[in-house]
Amino acid sequence: MIQGKKLITVLGATGSIGVSTLDVVGRHPDRYGVFALTAHRQVDKLLAQCLVHRPAYAVVASADDAALLQVMLEREGCCTEVLSGSKALVEVASAPEVDMVMAAIVGAAGLPPTLAAARSGKRILLANKEALVMSGALFMQEVAAGGATLLPIDSEHNAIFQGLPVGFERGLDGSGVTRILLTASGGPFLNKPIDELPAVTPDMACAHPNWVMGRKISVDSATMMNKGLEVIEAHWLFGASADRIEVVIHPQSVIHSLVAYADGSVLAQLGNPDMRTPIAHAMAYPERIDAGVKPLDLFEIGRLDFQRPDFQRFPCLGHAYRVLREGGVAPAVLNAANEVAVASFLDGKLGFERIAGVIAATLDAIEPRDADSLDGVLEADRQAREYAARFVGRASC
Repeated sequence: MIQGKKLITVLGATGSIGVSTLDVVGRHPDRYGVFALTAHRQVDKLLAQCLVHRPAYAVVASADDAALLQVMLEREGCCTEVLSGSKALVEVASAPEVDMVMAAIVGAAGLPPTLAAARSGKRILLANKEALVMSGALFMQEVAAGGATLLPIDSEHNAIFQGLPVGFERGLDGSGVTRILLTASGGPFLNKPIDELPAVTPDMACAHPNWVMGRKISVDSATMMNKGLEVIEAHWLFGASADRIEVVIHPQSVIHSLVAYADGSVLAQLGNPDMRTPIAHAMAYPERIDAGVKPLDLFEIGRLDFQRPDFQRFPCLGHAYRVLREGGVAPAVLNAANEVAVASFLDGKLGFERIAGVIAATLDAIEPRDADSLDGVLEADRQAREYAARFVGRASC
């Protein structure tokens, strides 16, 4: 262990959240060190990160990429050991040397290592939505049983966390909380005529007006599925029912979310749209540290706008509320179908406006049942992916 420093494993180091995390780490070399960095296939980018941060381990998906990266690191005189595969992800997330884990792997692949971090009692900086969407009850049980600390990284959930009182875990009613107001930018198509959505291309969907994100999450923002997944997350993180979570479209993305109280107060967390703010907050909590983020200038912003979401324009948001109320494996089915549909859209096999239809058809096709084991959740995920892929194939014919 690096003496006097907190060691972090970054799951998904080459994605936008991982890059922002390492930026914050680099600003505080006296406080933080890197134990492990993981990536799927971006070997060159991971190499550059390893040369800067000198982790004990790096993890990639395939053995061939691991061998290539090991050779490249040795040529540069870097002693980082390279591992591969899903088992290695679990190992670097649960290693005894690790103090905190940034869970930023997109998709269901991030679930096993994040669960391993929970069982090992780590401070989990949760940017992976699927851990809660797919298996919220199971994940929260593991957090409690392992004595882990769970801190949300989504800007919205981090804002809610900052606006809630100490002890909210014992129940929102006892804390005087009446509603959680989850803000959403509305994405790039907030004002685009609905009849023009069939012409949307992947590049158009990935051009978010406020945030720099990966392609999958950018498409989710364009459909507002991203916000739907966040509604489900908020339920598990804060113990709020679907009826107490309200989505508010706020195009400027300056107010990141709000908490309403019984006395009429509404507490909001504001800041420039930069993920380094919630990352730094979670890394140092309950302290505050410099995140490298430009201070908010309200005079420069000038105005803040709000509107209700249009569920006809954003049917994916309605699907998310549906599965939250249904419970069981329905959220896992929703997540799986969405991943298949978005990947098909990005590959040019499915129209943008048909993403929601794939999800609805899959939800109707997969039998409802309890999410009482991880194996059961993963089986529902598998069935949903298979059905959604077949549905996309028929739609493409």
